[in-house]
Amino acid sequence: MTLSEFFNIVSELKKTQRKGWKEKVGIERPESVADHSYGVSVMAMVYSDMENLDTTKMLRMALLHDLAEAVTGDFIPGEISRENKKVVESQAMEEILSKLPARLAETYSILWKDYLECGSPEAALLHEVDKLEMAVQAAKYLGEGYQKERLEEFLESSRREIKSKDLLALLDTL
Repeated sequence: MTLSEFFNIVSELKKTQRKGWKEKVGIERPESVADHSYGVSVMAMVYSDMENLDTTKMLRMALLHDLAEAVTGDFIPGEISRENKKVVESQAMEEILSKLPARLAETYSILWKDYLECGSPEAALLHEVDKLEMAVQAAKYLGEGYQKERLEEFLESSRREIKSKDLLALLDTL
């Protein structure tokens, strides 16, 4: 176990581009997974505080939610089945977390599994926040002149997944 290995793996997220923006919209230099995770984390903090949830738990979950992609890369819907994605990402997450002290690895693994299974109010809200952040980014790309037709898929996906009235209200302003 070495923390330097863990932090080196984490830093890969800064170089891992969000594949959907590149392949479906044609954005040459799309945001990275780290960019996305930062946006999700800030939104998670705000919405968790607004809903009086466990913000520390939600922030930790937000920071972990795409960590496996440092090893697997970013998958786009339809590229791999949901079940296979869970297996591949679970193996990657186990490998990544094995670089940490056992106590931390166990704590973070529990949080990540909670996120995957939507096992808590924080996890359920984080899934919606993840979709909201994607919609915010789609709106930004729309403002930069990218084709609306190619971005609508991302906005529609967000609208289907988001149930929270507060998040839907923000989505409507985009």
